[in-house]
Amino acid sequence: MKDIMKNITIQKFADKTAKIGIVGLGYVGLPLMLRYVDIGYQVLGFDIDTNKVDKLNKGESYIEHIPSDKIAAASNSLFEATTDFSRIGEVEAVILCVPTPLNKYREPDMSFVIDTTDAVKPYLRAGQVLSLESTTYPGTTEEELLPRMEEGGLKVGQDVFLVYSPEREDPGNPNFETRTIPKVIGGHTPACLEVGLALYQPAIDKVVPVSSTKAAELTKLLENIHRAVNIGLVNEMKIVADKMGIDIHEVINAAATKPFGFVAYYPGPGLGGHCIPIDPFYLTWKAREYGVNTRFIELAGEVNSHMPDYVIEKVGLALNDHNRSIKDSKILVLGIAYKKNVDDMRESPSVEVMDRLHKLGAVVSYSDPHVPEFPHIPGHHYFDLKSEALTPETVAQYDCVVLTTDHDKFDYDMITEHAKLIVDTRGKFPVKNPKVIKA
Repeated sequence: MKDIMKNITIQKFADKTAKIGIVGLGYVGLPLMLRYVDIGYQVLGFDIDTNKVDKLNKGESYIEHIPSDKIAAASNSLFEATTDFSRIGEVEAVILCVPTPLNKYREPDMSFVIDTTDAVKPYLRAGQVLSLESTTYPGTTEEELLPRMEEGGLKVGQDVFLVYSPEREDPGNPNFETRTIPKVIGGHTPACLEVGLALYQPAIDKVVPVSSTKAAELTKLLENIHRAVNIGLVNEMKIVADKMGIDIHEVINAAATKPFGFVAYYPGPGLGGHCIPIDPFYLTWKAREYGVNTRFIELAGEVNSHMPDYVIEKVGLALNDHNRSIKDSKILVLGIAYKKNVDDMRESPSVEVMDRLHKLGAVVSYSDPHVPEFPHIPGHHYFDLKSEALTPETVAQYDCVVLTTDHDKFDYDMITEHAKLIVDTRGKFPVKNPKVIKA
């Protein structure tokens, strides 16, 4: 008898009569919605932002790499967006794709997950599966979601089902899409895992079950901490190589020819994006509960967080060599998205660089073909700026150009020819050009 609800729910996913609910319609939620619509599922999207909901229902996208025609096609067929959480009862799956940032003390801010779960729980009913995709510390699903799901008398693993399945989106990467990126899934009980697999298997080419929600949560952290640590290593190597007069990019590219035992990571002005700068702090925070000091991870964090200061130091030295100071110099920052070829500004180190230059008295402008207007970013100085069009005349009027994000749309040859001074944090400009300073 106890398997009746589980079997009914699994069958609904198999015959596509299940409606999918996605809470949080951003960089993770929207691609997931499009995938389910593509394979014939009805999707109800939830978000607290009325502007986003209105745009989506009009068939408009607010994320650059997700075309509006795809949103329009979905809205005209199987997708609807809403701010009305009382409609949670309409869906068989509730997939949470909400932010998990850090607070001002660099500790996990679980308010979005907790507030969203609290908004959902009054409307939960038997036969539903709740899946958390937001990156978080091991234990979140059991400690925060489980008790809230059972408050109304429903039994997880019998009446309702609970899984953790971390998102693995890479915005702007044309080589991967939601369907082709393997999906890790951990269930609170074996029945939960079965239902979770039934939810995701139709949409994802390969699903990877693990033994628990904690194992799935730590898997996501390991993936991103692996990147953070290795980027910290190569950023430190960059500083050493610079002191020795060696081009670190030449060294990395040479090392990458080794067909085994080496993976190329590239330095930059710091870490950006939602995951890599934030996730290590989730683990170090939780590890303290167990009396463990994650020294290796924290050291990498120190190195990476220092990189904007390193860039500013390089800018100051470069200007000094040209008989100028940072104060009152006109500086153009190239690229303010956190990575190339996207409009995603989350945790962008470029903003840290701009903040520091502004505080030192520079007259700061920026150019980014993917970010036409500087957005409001909590915790940072607000720049009332629009992206500068790059022409020989505009480039030539700046005392220094600082490349922080290496978009493909930039004309690097033109910039090299007309800039007075270039501080390059991405290795895109000629090493032997006297006006190019590597940072």
